[in-house]
Amino acid sequence: MKPAALLFATCLSALSLPALAWSDHSLVTYRAFEAMPEVAQAAPVAPEPLEVFLKAQEAPIADLLARQEQWARTHMPQYAPRPDALVFKADPSRSDAERRKAFLQGLRVSPLSRFALYVQTDLRTTPNPAKLLAHDAVNFLPEQTDDTRRFVAIAPQQRVAPLAVLASASDEPDYGLDINLWQDSPSDWGKAYGFGTLPFGNPALYYATQAPFHMGFYHQDWLIYKAAPFTQRTYPLMRIQQYTSLAALAFRNGHPYWGWRFSGLALHYIQDLTQPYHSDLAPGDSTLRLISANVMAMAGFPRRRDDLIVLLSNRHLVLEKFQNESMVESAKAGKDTSLETALRRLELDKAYPAWSELYARDTVAREAHATSKRTVDTLLNTVPAKLVSDPKFDFGVKEADIKLLTEIESAGPGKRAELEKLVAELLSRLGAHSRNTVRGVLKASQQP
Repeated sequence: MKPAALLFATCLSALSLPALAWSDHSLVTYRAFEAMPEVAQAAPVAPEPLEVFLKAQEAPIADLLARQEQWARTHMPQYAPRPDALVFKADPSRSDAERRKAFLQGLRVSPLSRFALYVQTDLRTTPNPAKLLAHDAVNFLPEQTDDTRRFVAIAPQQRVAPLAVLASASDEPDYGLDINLWQDSPSDWGKAYGFGTLPFGNPALYYATQAPFHMGFYHQDWLIYKAAPFTQRTYPLMRIQQYTSLAALAFRNGHPYWGWRFSGLALHYIQDLTQPYHSDLAPGDSTLRLISANVMAMAGFPRRRDDLIVLLSNRHLVLEKFQNESMVESAKAGKDTSLETALRRLELDKAYPAWSELYARDTVAREAHATSKRTVDTLLNTVPAKLVSDPKFDFGVKEADIKLLTEIESAGPGKRAELEKLVAELLSRLGAHSRNTVRGVLKASQQP
């Protein structure tokens, strides 16, 4: 590697960013679709174990996964091809457990993924305590402090509202599906999946290994791609293609439960890319600043680089926490704020191009990237300086003890309203892009 490329790569690989974009995607998905007739008025569906779906559709799924692989090799320049040993092939003689394992390997997701039969209830409703599931029945990752998620068991003989299936699944990729999939991950499957080493972040931190599947840096300065092409080794496009095409297949072949569930899985990555911190390497910081900070670090003065990393992480986490605290508060109160209203803005949907296989890159990520500087400027103007401008303060370490809404309101009149206006704009786009994605899936399901 040339010295300039090595220098830039070192700078970027130091950015161990938070892997989450929006906290609890079900919160935004329930609101974004409750006024969309195609979802809100869709007929209830019968839950179906993954093994049943795979056995019934084994041959079509094998054909689809082969076409997905060819699509990724054609449309993703830095794509790491799937090893031939992982190809999903139809084999009616194998057991359900063997078929499930082969499917997860074919998708290259964690074999620990639960894919349980459950719904995550809307926080505006009260679930039946007798049907609540333990956290680890759905999510194999550690439960977070003050987690408000509530999982309810469902059974094949039940009928479930598609909105609940869709909203629940939209949060599911944060339950470990994309954890430790890299060659340098502490897992056997990571060494077999062929993705290579983790392109950025710390492979020892499990949550960092998820980030390249949930971030897409498609619209950076050309110098970044020239000096550090590994920044293009991100995989949300692959996941969106996998899950949207599986959803269309499920709808087309008479498995509506999995049509809605795979649609929800795809939505997660679309929604992540609406977050500026998932579509821009360093919102508010120029390429020159990144390089100069790393030059100083290599000369023995790492403070500027280290400060940049802390501030980038703090601002990302503040934006995420503000959205979550605001929506949890309004859900528990049963009242709308501008955030919920923004998520239901159906009239915005037609302002964007029709869904396509590159919609996430060309429309969603481009728009979020263009908003990154304004996002940072708003955070700096509305949030107390110690939380977003002090590199000696690590928000991630202190987050559990921070009541962010209280902190912002104490910063002065109008501060919360100003930040809420920005987040409402971001969420209005999230709602529109989510609905356009589902429209695209439903249209594809009508095609042979």
